[in-house]
Amino acid sequence: MTLRKRVYDILDPGHSQGVLSRTVNYVIYGLIFLSVVAIVLESVSSICQRCSTVFWVFEVVTVVVFSVEYLLRLWCCVELPKYAAPVRGRLKYLVSPFALIDLLAVLPFYLPFVTADMRFVRSVRFFRLFRLAKLGRYSTAFRVLGQVVYAKRAELLISGSIVFILTVISSIGMYYAEHEAQPQVFPDIPTSMFWAIATLTNVNHVDPATPVGKCVASAIFILGLAMLALPTGVLGAGFVEEFHGRQKQKVNCPHCGKEIEP
Repeated sequence: MTLRKRVYDILDPGHSQGVLSRTVNYVIYGLIFLSVVAIVLESVSSICQRCSTVFWVFEVVTVVVFSVEYLLRLWCCVELPKYAAPVRGRLKYLVSPFALIDLLAVLPFYLPFVTADMRFVRSVRFFRLFRLAKLGRYSTAFRVLGQVVYAKRAELLISGSIVFILTVISSIGMYYAEHEAQPQVFPDIPTSMFWAIATLTNVNHVDPATPVGKCVASAIFILGLAMLALPTGVLGAGFVEEFHGRQKQKVNCPHCGKEIEP
């Protein structure tokens, strides 16, 4: 086995179950989690002022680790057949979704060294949250979720379209029913649309004042329960189908007898 192949097996948890591979993946897991925690804590001014040095050191260490990981993946990606061409394959890998996520996870750290408007730099640093998306590479659960969403994309699109149509109809109905009685709450249809979204998600606390508005709101309450249950049911059925399919695909290792995960 070549060094490049060995590095690829270590970095890709689906190809190696060795101690070193698991250790590397656990370290990446921990850094991703701690990075998100650091982003949250940095938004608290009192904590940020007291621990600014700690945040900076942790940021440097994290970026170094993720940068090395990114470069190693770029180096060994040619082990995959679809990226086998040394130059063209690596260029193709650079624009793949996971490679872009890996790049966005470290790129904001290097941007302050470029002359630019600091407001732009601060806004781009929000992309550090893309580190959370890196969990998809290392978690079977995230991969299953992605497969379920992709398999049920047509049903989810239809459910989303129905919810959108109901939101538009509800906002228009509430605008004409409540505009005269509560002009400050329903000044226009876009604002009424926000009210409709909040109502469909059962978080709204603004009560209609007119009888017609109350009737429309009551219908929205009932439809909201039904419509939000649609995508939930679709995803639930998708998970059941996916897990049943995985159970059928599982086989035992002919050497040790242990179950092999597909």
